Amino acid sequence: MEPLIYLAILLIGVLAGYLLRSLTARAELAALEKAHAQFTASLKGVAADALAANNHNFLALAQTAFQKANETAKGELDLRQQSIHDTMKPLKDALERIEKERTQGFAGLKEMVDLLHTTHRDSARETAKLVNALKAPAVRGRWGEMQLRRVVELAGMLDYCDFEEQVSVSTDAGRLRPDLIIRLSHDREIVVDAKVSLTAFLAATEQTDEASRHRKLEEHAQQIRTHIKRLAAKAYWDQFAKAPDFVVAFLPGESFFTAALQHDPELIEFGVDNRVLIATPTTLIALLKSAAYGWRQQKLAQNAQQISDLGKQLYDRLLTFTTHMEGVRTGLEKSNRAYNEAVGSLETRVLPAARKFKDLSAATGDDIPAALPVETALRELRPPA
Repeated sequence: MEPLIYLAILLIGVLAGYLLRSLTARAELAALEKAHAQFTASLKGVAADALAANNHNFLALAQTAFQKANETAKGELDLRQQSIHDTMKPLKDALERIEKERTQGFAGLKEMVDLLHTTHRDSARETAKLVNALKAPAVRGRWGEMQLRRVVELAGMLDYCDFEEQVSVSTDAGRLRPDLIIRLSHDREIVVDAKVSLTAFLAATEQTDEASRHRKLEEHAQQIRTHIKRLAAKAYWDQFAKAPDFVVAFLPGESFFTAALQHDPELIEFGVDNRVLIATPTTLIALLKSAAYGWRQQKLAQNAQQISDLGKQLYDRLLTFTTHMEGVRTGLEKSNRAYNEAVGSLETRVLPAARKFKDLSAATGDDIPAALPVETALRELRPPA
């Protein structure tokens, strides 16, 4: 519609120019100009109406196009959203599973931490009870004896060790009763004493500051040194004739010996100089294992002698048996010879006359079979060449 409007305006302009050129009078020109103005105003109104109608149509078309484009975009967006959802679903499921497992694991970890806390509290309570119990000398001594017996059982030497209720000796200074006598092979024995004091060490475990704990551990090392002197004064090697010239001082735990050595590094040399060997469960097990090895070697030697004696007996019995077998062989040869002689006599002197009965029709049945001699020779027992 816009080209028509422009064409109309162009025609009007041409006509207006033509009329202006043909009119010569001012009145006519004025009238023409007035008419031109009115026509122009009317034309502008028509153009405005046409333009408004065109804009309305354009907006309607644009709205329709936008609506279609929006619907298309919405459909594509839904498809992309579904595709993203399908793509993210495995990841979402995995994250949910991980989160669930993390929650369960955290709950289990919390339960284990609570259990560990409870166990630690119970262990601390029981440790305190044990420390309080070990402060009593009778309880501490009994615990040391139990540890000593357990070490002997672990080493497999229970049958070769005598505990204090079985062994004691009387001396001028009084009655000596060691805690353990280790019986060795070849009629030897080792004396073990387990009456060491642990009072200072137990007190050190109750100290809260490092300085007090250090002083108590120094006192613990001094108590062990004093115990070594006391054992050396007892001179067990003089009271037990089968014992070597040393005695074993047993400490019922590795920590007791380690703590003492940290504050008295010369404790081992001091014990050796006084003929006292300090032993913990580990070193005492090694000592008992060595003793057990000696017993095994002695048993092997004893068994070897028994095997030798049994061998001699077996040889004598085999000699007697072969003599009897030779008598059996001789008897079998005589029996074989007598049988063959009897068969020969039967075959040459008896059976020919018997077979004639059938030839004379005086007997019926099968023929009498031939009597065969024994041709197998007996094997003699001969010594090897």
